[in-house]
Amino acid sequence: MSQLREIIPGSAVTLHFSLSLPDGTPAISTFDDEPLSFYMGDKTFQPSMEIALYGLKAGDEQTLTLTTNQAYGEPDPSLVQEMPLSDFTDANPELDQIMTFSLPEGEETMGVIREITDTHAMVDFNHPLAGHEVVFTVKILDVGLPDPTMIQDSIEN
Repeated sequence: MSQLREIIPGSAVTLHFSLSLPDGTPAISTFDDEPLSFYMGDKTFQPSMEIALYGLKAGDEQTLTLTTNQAYGEPDPSLVQEMPLSDFTDANPELDQIMTFSLPEGEETMGVIREITDTHAMVDFNHPLAGHEVVFTVKILDVGLPDPTMIQDSIEN
């Protein structure tokens, strides 16, 4: 019965979660939306967040405050890039605006506009929660059987 199954490497997990700053400022939450389903080890969460889930079962709730290093680390100054305004052909960047950028490999990433001059914009590609302690709250809804390939990946890494 899945109600008794504990989360182990590779487990299929369905949960609600939220991330907020210690002062209560919300960053993201699924509690008023669809729950999140994933396999342990698929890098949906930071490693320290995954570790906090091991051993939990359906119905369990947990809230932890993660240090900056346990969450998203310190901001990396090399991830703040100066870009010519001519690169923004489809949009006019605004201060503190979060924008999507295409990477050379075809993937997309988010960046925050930190400064704008007449010719350039400074774009911060650090995770928005980098440099902050994070309150991680979870409610486990279901724990399914592990995916054998996820177990093998976690053993190899």
